[in-house]
Amino acid sequence: MSPADRTNNRRRRTRRRGGAAAGRRRLRTVLETSAGGLVVAGLDGPPEQVRAALIGRTDRRGRLLWSLPKGHIEPGETAEQTAMREVAEETGIQGRVLTALGSIDYWFVTEGRRVHKTVHHFLLRFVGGELSDADTEVTEVAWVPLAELPTRLAYADERRLAEVATKLIERMGGGVGTA
Repeated sequence: MSPADRTNNRRRRTRRRGGAAAGRRRLRTVLETSAGGLVVAGLDGPPEQVRAALIGRTDRRGRLLWSLPKGHIEPGETAEQTAMREVAEETGIQGRVLTALGSIDYWFVTEGRRVHKTVHHFLLRFVGGELSDADTEVTEVAWVPLAELPTRLAYADERRLAEVATKLIERMGGGVGTA
């Protein structure tokens, strides 16, 4: 075997064992599940009066990013119960689940671990309370016209869910009965 063949074989073995990454520790993968939703008010009125509650959070760069309220599912809770609880905690308002909107799943790295997160979203009808940004994780809260969601929501997956919600609301004829 020539010296060049020996060198190539050593390179192949190194790559198979992880190469340069072999010296780094592998990140532990953690699965997380959350739930939240899009709370709408004005369903019994004209479509242009339908509003959605959004939360704004300031990112590391100081930008205000608007999103849907959501949080971790606690032991013994259903996704629907979590959505209603998280909406109340993050916005100060109460909502009742009407239907599922869909789920978003994504990966991120934090505190030395890889997180695979799944968030179940629901369409909720506003049933009471007043908007409040008292939650320490929330910078601002706002009622936003449904038509503005595509330009206001920071994340493409949430904009897609808002589109699903808008179509569902249109099919319901703008109103779905009383709370």
